[in-house]
Amino acid sequence: MYAITFLCNPLLPKLDEALITPYIEALKGDSITWLGDGVAAEIYVKTRPRNIKKIWMELQKLKIDIVFQQNHMRKKKLLVADMDSTIINQECLDELADEAGYGEEIKKITRKAMEGDLHFEAALLERVKYLKGIPEKTIDQVLKNRIHLAAGAKTLISTMKKNESYTALVSGGFTHFTSKIAKDLGFHENVANQLEIKNCQLTGNVKLPILGKDAKVTVLKSLINRLNLSLSDTISVGDGANDIGMLRLAGLGVALHAKNIVQAEADIIINHCDLTSLLYIQGYHQDEFLH
Repeated sequence: MYAITFLCNPLLPKLDEALITPYIEALKGDSITWLGDGVAAEIYVKTRPRNIKKIWMELQKLKIDIVFQQNHMRKKKLLVADMDSTIINQECLDELADEAGYGEEIKKITRKAMEGDLHFEAALLERVKYLKGIPEKTIDQVLKNRIHLAAGAKTLISTMKKNESYTALVSGGFTHFTSKIAKDLGFHENVANQLEIKNCQLTGNVKLPILGKDAKVTVLKSLINRLNLSLSDTISVGDGANDIGMLRLAGLGVALHAKNIVQAEADIIINHCDLTSLLYIQGYHQDEFLH
């Protein structure tokens, strides 16, 4: 048995029975199960529909996401999440550089790196060089004034922890940011690179070892072994080229508002719903959410 989940932006609920019913016949599914009023619903089918891609493209025009998956072992025991442009709305390095007056230069490099056009480690080192001489306290200013949690982030982490899932924030960015975000949201742990700081100023260097494009895969595998889990117990979420490995490896890999190169590699693509989509596709009902 397979589940097909329909999702939309929670701020613009548009799902109703009239909209979904035609797809029950088209997909040869059964009756509608509502997970979130106007936001999330699913139907069940016995085999993979041949027209699922066509319907996905049709629904994207209506700003509706659709996810197809097997209807077993859906509630996961481990979440591994990217931070920048996923759990938060910003790219921390871009915001730090903007505060220092180098925003445009670094944003161009970040964009190319996240789209897979630049080698991740080289792009990271190149961007950090611009930060040489910036006071350490600038990081706190950025966190306070520029960084905002993505919609649904708190609900996602709180609900999964309530259901005894382990949560890890893994970033190609920096621990100064991940440690604060992880603490605010209640992640069990966070993993990221470390900025080198001397005399209360950034040196423009990154402490070794550098967590590169394969780091998230390494962390996911390590957590599976440490927690005695299997890949089918895991869900991951990210948006950039350095997330592709962990999205392909996890039991459920979710490309959330992701770059084109990521969407081309992902089985699950969310373009319109927020981070609560990760709960809905695991079969959680909105009444089970912990806000």
